[in-house]
Amino acid sequence: MALKIRLSRGGAKKRPFYKIVVAESLSPRDGKFIERLGSYNPMVAKDHAERLILDVERAKYWLSKGAQPTLRVAKMLSSDGLVKAPVIRDQPIKSAPGKKRQEREAEASEKSAAPPEEAAVEEAPAAEAPVEEAVVEEEPAAEAPVEKAAVEETKTEEDKKE
Repeated sequence: MALKIRLSRGGAKKRPFYKIVVAESLSPRDGKFIERLGSYNPMVAKDHAERLILDVERAKYWLSKGAQPTLRVAKMLSSDGLVKAPVIRDQPIKSAPGKKRQEREAEASEKSAAPPEEAAVEEAPAAEAPVEEAVVEEEPAAEAPVEKAAVEETKTEEDKKE
């Protein structure tokens, strides 16, 4: 017979109240249990005395007999130093992204990180470029009036056609 120390839900709809119980692992969540160890009320403030009530002596006894606490109960028992604090992940392993998605995200982050490096490489030659551009800008400036004259001639020809 495998024993679990777990939460048994009570309370009204959207107003939960839990009993911390020792039960057989195959019995239903709110069904038959062996012993009640305490209670947990998530509706009160975290620093409130009635949020977690636990009979530490009986919890030690059942742990010595081989009862395994569930993840949430183990977290509560670790505050009293009865068991080692479990690692509770923000994202469960089942819903974590797969290998291919992780690879795609890694490639995307590499690509997004790469352009700033290329821009830094391009900026160094750009420091020399303004001198060359200044020379290049002076030459087309002389040609600009010729182009304007050609544009004005085409406009006058169009005006004549109308």
